[in-house]
Amino acid sequence: MEPAWIKGMDVSFLDEIEQGGGVFHDANESGDALRILRDGGVNSIRLRIWNDPPGTYCNLERTLLMAKRVKALGMQLLLDFHYSDRWADPANQWKPALWMDLQGRELEQAVYDYTYEVLAVLRAGGALPDMVQIGNEITYGMLWPDGRIGAAGDPGAADGQWARLCGLLKAGIGAVRDTDESVRIMLHIDRGGDPEGSRSFFDRMEAEGIDYDVIGLSYYPWWHGPLEQLSRNLDDLAARYGRDLIVVETAYPWTFRAKEGFPLIVENDEALPAAYPATPEGQAAYMKAFADVIRRTQGGRGIGFYYWEPCWIPSQREWSVGHANNWSNLTLFDHDGRPLPALYIP
Repeated sequence: MEPAWIKGMDVSFLDEIEQGGGVFHDANESGDALRILRDGGVNSIRLRIWNDPPGTYCNLERTLLMAKRVKALGMQLLLDFHYSDRWADPANQWKPALWMDLQGRELEQAVYDYTYEVLAVLRAGGALPDMVQIGNEITYGMLWPDGRIGAAGDPGAADGQWARLCGLLKAGIGAVRDTDESVRIMLHIDRGGDPEGSRSFFDRMEAEGIDYDVIGLSYYPWWHGPLEQLSRNLDDLAARYGRDLIVVETAYPWTFRAKEGFPLIVENDEALPAAYPATPEGQAAYMKAFADVIRRTQGGRGIGFYYWEPCWIPSQREWSVGHANNWSNLTLFDHDGRPLPALYIP
């Protein structure tokens, strides 16, 4: 049964962090990061899945191992299908290599078959997800070039482009429904602070008759604006569509001190709210204010959040994903793997 309030974490890198020597601490002893998260009040874990990634991390085999660990600890599971061999986000939505020559109905069938196969494997392993994302940050579509659309609400995005995207979405959704009707389905875009863009995208989903349960948004304050913008967007979406909402990606810095050799994607406070400094205490205060915004969503439709990569500590420099760890000041553990106060906000 889905918890009334989702306090979630995306720990998709954790498998690779552990294999690379990363260590986490509970009090004065090393411990299982998932157990530390659970004991800190986390009740759901998000995992991304890539079709055939370099290095194998986040493929089906590794995802099954992680999913079984999540379920063994009694937590819920959100599975995030990227439908790619690598990152899928607003700037990157590339087909898996094995699907490169597929188009139209053949590509839709590949989406259906792959989605169904993944869920069947997880179900057989006792780790069926409680919720599934059909695509990751699909503001501009997915499985490019076939499912590519313009910007959210872009009048230049032709009806044919939308029809192709919606055919792909319906294929993935159909596979989930055919697997288990109890698995909730999320559509996820990156427009946490953009009410107009969010409305344009989901208006089109309504017009196309897309069958989904939950709206997912990414919201990072340095990219998406102040909390007031997030609040306005959540209230507008809740009133307009009558669906539950989750901020499915977020983070906030706890320091600007980098470990030597590790760059930082957020290096200063220029785009951060002045009331919340980049300190462990400031991070915790911000996360409380952020969670309160979601809780106040009109009609009780804001049901929780997922913090993106809270465990991505600076334990290794080489990564299978092909770039350095630039997230080490946005984690919920310090550089030595010790939990920060923000982990324990309700």
